[in-house]
Amino acid sequence: MNLAYVQATSGDGDKPKLPGSLHVNRRLDQWLRIHAEGLVTITPGKVELGQGILTALAQIAAEELDVAFARVRVQAAATSASPNEAVTSGSLSVQESGMALRHACAEARAIHLSVAAQRSGVPLEAIRVEDGSFLGPEGPIGSYWAQADDALLACEASPGSRAKPPAARRIAGSPAPRLDLPDKVFGAARFIQDLRLPGMLHARVVRPSARRARFTALRDGALPGDARVVRDGSFLAVLASEEAIAEAAAARVTARAEWDAEDTLPESAEAWLRSAPGEDSVVVERAEAAPEAAATLHARFFRPFVAHASIGTCCAVARWESDQLEVWSHSQGIYNLRADLAKVLRMPETQILVRHIEGAGCYGHNGADDVALDAALAARAAPGLPVRLLWSRAEELGWAPFSSAMLVEIEAETDAAGDIIAWRQQVISQGHSSRPGRNPKPTLLAVEHVADASEIPAAINPPLASGGGAQRNAVPAYRIPRLQVGLRRITAMPVRSSALRGLGAPTNVLAIESVMDELAAKAGADPLAYRLRHLDDARGQAVLRAAAELAGWETRPKREGIGMGIGYARYKNSGGWCAVVAEVEAEAEIRCRRLWIAGDVGEAINPDGIANQYEGGAIHGVSMALKEEVRFDRRRVTSDSWDAYPILRFSEVPAVEFRLLAQPEEPPLGAGEAALAPTIAAIANAIHDALGVRPRRMPFTAANLAAEMDVAGGA
Repeated sequence: MNLAYVQATSGDGDKPKLPGSLHVNRRLDQWLRIHAEGLVTITPGKVELGQGILTALAQIAAEELDVAFARVRVQAAATSASPNEAVTSGSLSVQESGMALRHACAEARAIHLSVAAQRSGVPLEAIRVEDGSFLGPEGPIGSYWAQADDALLACEASPGSRAKPPAARRIAGSPAPRLDLPDKVFGAARFIQDLRLPGMLHARVVRPSARRARFTALRDGALPGDARVVRDGSFLAVLASEEAIAEAAAARVTARAEWDAEDTLPESAEAWLRSAPGEDSVVVERAEAAPEAAATLHARFFRPFVAHASIGTCCAVARWESDQLEVWSHSQGIYNLRADLAKVLRMPETQILVRHIEGAGCYGHNGADDVALDAALAARAAPGLPVRLLWSRAEELGWAPFSSAMLVEIEAETDAAGDIIAWRQQVISQGHSSRPGRNPKPTLLAVEHVADASEIPAAINPPLASGGGAQRNAVPAYRIPRLQVGLRRITAMPVRSSALRGLGAPTNVLAIESVMDELAAKAGADPLAYRLRHLDDARGQAVLRAAAELAGWETRPKREGIGMGIGYARYKNSGGWCAVVAEVEAEAEIRCRRLWIAGDVGEAINPDGIANQYEGGAIHGVSMALKEEVRFDRRRVTSDSWDAYPILRFSEVPAVEFRLLAQPEEPPLGAGEAALAPTIAAIANAIHDALGVRPRRMPFTAANLAAEMDVAGGA
């Protein structure tokens, strides 16, 4: 959910509107500090997840202050020292944090220049800034560093400040080296998994034998070294002075623990979605005049549950000092995590400090928040000592929240010319957000296991105005006179679901773009031309044409076993534009060989970072399209290893060519999620081009495609 959620629940609605997160974090000294030694520290509440956002924010600050990029330091977010920017999600960090920093730094510059003008007598309009030094007509008259005084920025931002015009920007808009990459490339101890504190203990959780199992007994037996068991209801963990001892102790306790378990998981995700209880709503409905229908197309699409599958497993460190709790976490939302920790531990939020440290990239609500509570529960048994708790691969793939399985059904009508006149779409899915801090009840994994256990509430869907959840990108971008999109949110949650990159967009865009291709074929039209004749969005048309040009779409050859397909979407119908052309090769399995991508995110703060995000999102889409599926039996997730949950290997990564359509005069938009869904759709359409079968069930494995061929053959 984006900042609109925060604004709707804040008390600042009656104050003058300020950009982005600045509206609800209005003091300038919440955002930056200027130091006498010639440095600037910015303190955003957004966090680095591998997306390069801290680099872009530093560029914005350097630009508005007129200081060298190298002078800017970015302080990691902490609940003690950072503005509350809710969650780093939704490809919204530049829009929310970046625009807040742009305004705050512009105002800080104006304040310092006003002081310099008063002290020197030089008119304000005659002062220019060069790398932090203030120059008048006759030379230097001061600097930020000479005027460094925290009191200058101890005030609320005003709506009247003006940032630089686009034409004057030199740092924002140019490629900049990522601030976080040198440590990662050279193996410095930057990640939370690397954190070591004096006296640190190591912990591991002993998971139940089934999703809703209750602990009943622990058979007697020795534990290795100094290991000991920590228990709170059905929450079991082991503590030890060394990591290897904790690992060995967890294995022994797992073998000796006894549980009361029962079947709670559905036999089939697809069948369960059709029969599970839910709430129905209308996403959008309109009825305009249109010709009579000449043809009708019915199509149904399914995506299974999908995991985050981060390479690095979730980790947290916690320490209790008297009645104070300190937590080091790679959470996407440190304030939201603090809120749920306070609920579970029954203590005031003011007694909990959460510090962000980078972990493996997740692009959604993975187990980072869950492991923080695990660490806090384990650390409570060792007051004064830091406790590091690391999840196993089986926990990472089996116990973190998943992206919900989804069903999408479409009925489209066309007129005699093949143009779309009516479109009915029904989306069936669990909710796509059970992040902490947004529900009166806590949503962290261990709340179902502790002594005072409570059921985790069913995941919600953010409203469409905030991007939506299951309904994200369910409204086609094309011109359709009669349109109806409905949503059925499943209210039961045997498998915990929450946000993963794109939320409902991958399934909805797959469905819409597949139907567009099929309608084009029925109309005897080229898929690109058919889209363009139904698309009124000029920027959407531009990315489609650019991707097609990159791929040589108009002159593409027809080769046996090779297919090319196209996919398009504007993320959330309000974010970045993206068009993708995919080339696949059909052998024993489908291989995606090449991707051509065109994107438009308005003002590009760091063009190199944007290219990385589009390319990374597309590669994620290839993995999701071709390989990923959570599997389970009636009691537990069984796809809890890389063998059972394969992801794309480096040897399978396609060649990628990207073109950015820069729009420096337009507002900036996020890039991290824009390419995922169009890539999946482009691959599906390329498979049809290669094999003549329409993939309607993800992932597009040989078995699923064979089943589609059987269905088509029997139709």
